[in-house]
Amino acid sequence: MALSIGIVGLPNVGKSTLFNALTKAQNAEAANYPFCTIEPNKATVPVPDERVDALANLVRPQKTIYATVDFIDIAGLVRGASKGEGLGNQFLANIRECAAIIEVARCFEDENIAHVDGSVDPARDVDTIETELLLADIESAGKRLERLQKQVKGDRELGKAVDECARLLEHLNSGKPASAFEVPEHNEPFRQTWHELSLLTAKPVIYCANVDEAGLEEDNEHVRTLSALASAHGAEVVKICARLEEELQGLPDADQKEMLASYGIEESGLVHVIRTGYRTLGLASYFTAGPKEVRAWTFRRGWKAPQAAGVIHTDFEKGFIRAEVIGFDDYMTHKTEAACRATGTLRVEGKDYTVRDGDVMHFLFNV
Repeated sequence: MALSIGIVGLPNVGKSTLFNALTKAQNAEAANYPFCTIEPNKATVPVPDERVDALANLVRPQKTIYATVDFIDIAGLVRGASKGEGLGNQFLANIRECAAIIEVARCFEDENIAHVDGSVDPARDVDTIETELLLADIESAGKRLERLQKQVKGDRELGKAVDECARLLEHLNSGKPASAFEVPEHNEPFRQTWHELSLLTAKPVIYCANVDEAGLEEDNEHVRTLSALASAHGAEVVKICARLEEELQGLPDADQKEMLASYGIEESGLVHVIRTGYRTLGLASYFTAGPKEVRAWTFRRGWKAPQAAGVIHTDFEKGFIRAEVIGFDDYMTHKTEAACRATGTLRVEGKDYTVRDGDVMHFLFNV
């Protein structure tokens, strides 16, 4: 299961520069004019995890495979994008399947880089982005309601979806995001509709303050504005200097750490974004370790062992028998699976076991 994050923002806020830095791929044209990104860009990048490296050093596998994150860079939005202006709306469908959205706001002054609205104002940027996302959701919900009304024809079950969809549309039209809509537990026809709609304003949001080098050392007025807005929305803020992150790419690890340390930063923007994404979405990693490969697998916190096994293959979930589990710290202490088994730190868990972040697991199943 890959963590998928859509990156949205106005033109010239550093969105494509951030994408370039995050993916280590200079394939999004970062130019100083609106709508330079004319095709959606998607890149799959490994999740840095020192635990994977530590396991690989002990096990010495043929392959080491990290969990992955899909980043999707969407063309710059402007006011009116949902009405077809500025190219933005045609790209919104590309992030409907994303698990979260990063809203990038410019939080630095630079007279050499034009702002589409004439001045730097992160609160106004966020309002523009979220208005366009909401308008796109209104359009989607409206079309679905029209379709349901044509299909219903005396179907009482489908009628439940029609009534609830009408309530959803009224909610959205009042200016409230889909995340604030209460989905009824016992209305399966509507719950199916809700799932299919994959509304943009229902997704968790991470706000990204793109600053200049000076803004890394001390929060400027723009960062404080964005932080206050995020706090009001119950969301997190990631502060990143996209320009610096882009410069870091291609440098040896030691040089990267030295450059980051000179700005008082311990980890790169990539790691910061991924950790915030994991936290926002309630995700964690468990590991499999053997001579063929050491691998990280992404799962949702709270999942039972069979669900987590299904991440590897659906047969693992369907035919789940039991799981052999070693805590990461125990593995590091005893060094081998055999030693963990001998000391009793390898546990046998059943279908009701709640998987923990960092568990080293081996599943037994029968299909």
